[in-house]
Amino acid sequence: MGRGSIVMTTLAVATLALACALTTPNGGARAEEAKYPNWKGQWDYINPRFGGQGVKYDPTKAFGPAQQAPLTPEYQKVHAESMADQAKGGQGNFVGHARCLPAGMPLMMIAFRPLEFIVTPETTYILIGGSDHYRRIFTDGRDFPKDLEATYSGYSIGKWIDTDGDGRYDLLEVETRGPFKGPRAYDASGLPLHFDNQSLFKERIYRDKADAKILHDEITVIDHALTRPWTVDKKYVLEGTSRLEWDEAYCTENTVYIGIGKDDYFLSGDGLLMPARKDQPPPDLRYFKQTEKK
Repeated sequence: MGRGSIVMTTLAVATLALACALTTPNGGARAEEAKYPNWKGQWDYINPRFGGQGVKYDPTKAFGPAQQAPLTPEYQKVHAESMADQAKGGQGNFVGHARCLPAGMPLMMIAFRPLEFIVTPETTYILIGGSDHYRRIFTDGRDFPKDLEATYSGYSIGKWIDTDGDGRYDLLEVETRGPFKGPRAYDASGLPLHFDNQSLFKERIYRDKADAKILHDEITVIDHALTRPWTVDKKYVLEGTSRLEWDEAYCTENTVYIGIGKDDYFLSGDGLLMPARKDQPPPDLRYFKQTEKK
């Protein structure tokens, strides 16, 4: 057999081996996984600190009313009352933070901590910082369950799309439905979602074509407290270090707020209960023995 024949035979064997690998269960799995994007690493939010506040729903606008949320008149009043209560020391419509409740959608994607994406063909997981916030986005072709249980993050179903036809997915479209647990707000000013907790979220998550270190999450909120759908583009930047640090943080370890009934109080440095806002009455002490001061 000549040298040319040997080379051709070797090439044919290699081609056959590759074809077999792609048609066997393991090889097929590898070929399928190769279609999905590599979003590994730590993605930190890009939220300019307009007015000294970094956590905002729309990162291009300042905090509070400057967000220009398309709220109905009823929920404009809810937001105004929330900020007025906060000016007196209260929590307004942002009581979840004081009581260490999960942020829920969409606040969790405003990214108060860095994100980590774990992409598999069936599910994309979004882990948020070193806390217990996370999302599951199912991409296995399922439908929404008929009887959804209320959660803070909602139930998410996604679809991968190859927008440029190169054989590799580059866009994740997501729909997230409730019912949701409340209370929820867009930001710390108490910018409200409707109290019926029936929000609907649609997202388009993709890597920037011009800068691969930037990830976009275009979030559209459809909510009964809005006069129209509200869309913003959240951006995240990929951390360049090879030794990533994931800080562990739990609200319950550091909070100085105590929720009693429908009110929130403050725990002073000496461990005594204090009012959180001006002229706040004490909690109901009916189960404590009262002693009169002489």
